[in-house]
Amino acid sequence: MSLRDWEAGARLGVTLLSVVPVRAERVDREAARRAMVLAPAVGLIVGGAGSVVLLVAGWLGFSRLLGAALAVAVGAALTRALHLDGLADLADGLGSRKPAEGALDIMKKSDIGPFGVATLVLTLLIQVAALASAPAPAVSVLVAAVAGRLALPWACRAGVPSARPGGLGALVAGSVPVRAVAVVSVAVLVAAAAFGFATDGPGGLARAGAAVVVALGTALATLRHAVRRLGGVTGDVLGALVEAATAAALLAQAVR
Repeated sequence: MSLRDWEAGARLGVTLLSVVPVRAERVDREAARRAMVLAPAVGLIVGGAGSVVLLVAGWLGFSRLLGAALAVAVGAALTRALHLDGLADLADGLGSRKPAEGALDIMKKSDIGPFGVATLVLTLLIQVAALASAPAPAVSVLVAAVAGRLALPWACRAGVPSARPGGLGALVAGSVPVRAVAVVSVAVLVAAAAFGFATDGPGGLARAGAAVVVALGTALATLRHAVRRLGGVTGDVLGALVEAATAAALLAQAVR
């Protein structure tokens, strides 16, 4: 494992998970594995941008609700709304109650059905409202962005199959060793708790730690249901997990 290999993984992770113009030197399974391990770090880009937006909105005298909406909007723009698209597609596929093959066919279509629209709207409303209610919004959006992307190494861990023979799901499914998943999970939990304590004292530590745990629990429950219904993961499933986990992390930090 050379530094160059990790650099290739980091470049691919930024390319896959954001609009930041970084050229991926390699697009293969090894680079994809490292990209998924480093996925929470990409959350620093998205969450950091959200934090800046919230601070500027506060300086301009905007309401907390408007600031939260702008921060969520910037996050969607920085990810090309691909995670939100995955959330809508997964909702349509699972909501159809069709067998795996039929559900996967629905998820491949470019249009969005009623299940997708409802899930998309409600999830965005929850994210905005929870962020606006958080005691420390600029901290919460950063922690949530990182915690939400912790779902990716878990969804791509060894033993989790791909639902299709091709696509992003096939490239990353089962690629991350369980030991690497455990290491990155502990690192995210410790870093989030330390950041919460440094910025908002004991209350911030508790909220940040709870955000990581609740986000991961939500992601794993959603992942289990998706794998049971679809037979594995797809790119849409991965995107949906990020959005669901992010919403859960924001909700956890809205508790006062």
